[in-house]
Amino acid sequence: MSTEPTTTDIAVLDHDAHGIPAADYAEILRERLPDHTVRLARTAAERREYVAEATVVAGGTVTDEDLDIAESLRLFACNAAGVDHLPLEKLADRGIAVTNASGVHGPNIAEHVLGWVLTFARRLDEGIRRQERREWRRFQSFTELAGSTVTVVGLGSIGEAIVERFEGFDVETIGVRHTPEKESPTDEVVSYGGLQEALVRTDVLVLSCPLTETTEGLIGEAELDALPTDAIVVNIARGGVIDTPALVSALKSGAIHGAALDVTDPEPLPTDHDLWGFGNVLLTPHVSGHTPKYWERRADILVENVERVAETGEYDDLRNRVA
Repeated sequence: MSTEPTTTDIAVLDHDAHGIPAADYAEILRERLPDHTVRLARTAAERREYVAEATVVAGGTVTDEDLDIAESLRLFACNAAGVDHLPLEKLADRGIAVTNASGVHGPNIAEHVLGWVLTFARRLDEGIRRQERREWRRFQSFTELAGSTVTVVGLGSIGEAIVERFEGFDVETIGVRHTPEKESPTDEVVSYGGLQEALVRTDVLVLSCPLTETTEGLIGEAELDALPTDAIVVNIARGGVIDTPALVSALKSGAIHGAALDVTDPEPLPTDHDLWGFGNVLLTPHVSGHTPKYWERRADILVENVERVAETGEYDDLRNRVA
């Protein structure tokens, strides 16, 4: 066991997350780590000073310039799930561990998806429109979720959270992932090569995969045609996962029942885009990731890791370590 110090100097780099300031993060860390020093770098000068002395830096990114002065740094706690934007090679050369925010967004994005699907099933959007018109006139629901099939493309922490939220609705779930042999919370799991066959049986298609060479344009004309005409498409992944012209065409022709989109291609969606004009399209401006509990969940990860280091003196076995 190494002889690392039992207290840690933590520098929180100033930026907001979904409109919530990092000052909230620093305050939570101070409350939960009273035996450690937590400092929020609000200015460039404070950033230089605090990074130079910190054992742990928490922020959205760390630069080569930061690393040149960070003589004591042992852990960079990234506030994003993706870390490709970081100077990973230089961090590795310095022996600096890197953790990410994977899992932080699962509960809130899953609730966003479920809210949309229930809105379609019970036609709650029609109820809202009639309320706005002060119109007391009954309407029929679209469907019940029980007995339907929900296909979730991408079974990372967000995809798994989505599947878990559907468990109480008596639906069948199909997961789509690169490695179908891995354990899955879904009733069935297929590879991307099996997507087309799964779509034929799908009532609700949820896209929660990263945008990669494999997934760019993954849902195009052929995939939309494979879906039943009463299917719903939900995208909380990236806009580029869906071929937008193909989606517009499918909506116009009635090839699918509707779509719910938190992400679009292009994004922001131009005010004159066709997607704004559909009554069977639900749009939110890339906000499903927001939760007032964001910094609390980030703190859960960092506090656990700081306490583990204080106990063991090691940076190898850290929660959410990615490098």
